[in-house]
This record gives sequence, C-alpha cells and structure tokens, in this order.
Amino acid sequence: MTREEIIDQVKEVLAEEFEVEQDVMTDDAIIKDTLELDSLSLVDLVAVIEHTFKVKIPAADLPTVKTFAQLYDYIESHLK
Repeated sequence: MTREEIIDQVKEVLAEEFEVEQDVMTDDAIIKDTLELDSLSLVDLVAVIEHTFKVKIPAADLPTVKTFAQLYDYIESHLK
C-alpha cells in the first residue's frame, strides 16, 4: 500500500466516522482538535485505524501521534 493510498483511506474512514470534511485533515493538523476528540472518541479512532489497516496501536504510542502526517507515518511503518 502506498502512502497516498494510506492517506486516502484514512481520510475516507475518519470523515465518515467523525462526520468531518476530508479537506480539514491536512498533514500538520492536530488530530484531536480537528476531529474534536474526547478520550472516548480517541478510543474509537484507534479502533477504526486498527480495524482498517490491521495494525496495533499500543496506548504508549498514542502521545507520539499528534498530527495526521504522524498518523500516516505510523501506519506506513507498521503495515505488514
């Protein structure tokens, strides 16, 4: 899967799950602010990403994933 495919798929599933426009998900946008996440919806975000990409995101890794670019990097580096 290419980085572009990862980005497209992330934007598609998150736009649907969190009812936001895809164009607000810019590389440097803060995920939590952009999607207006609280702690419960953050769990939903992790579940959606893990299910969609078949990657595990341990709670210890969450603080390192703040922007959409960091999320794309994380997924790209953990895909099997």
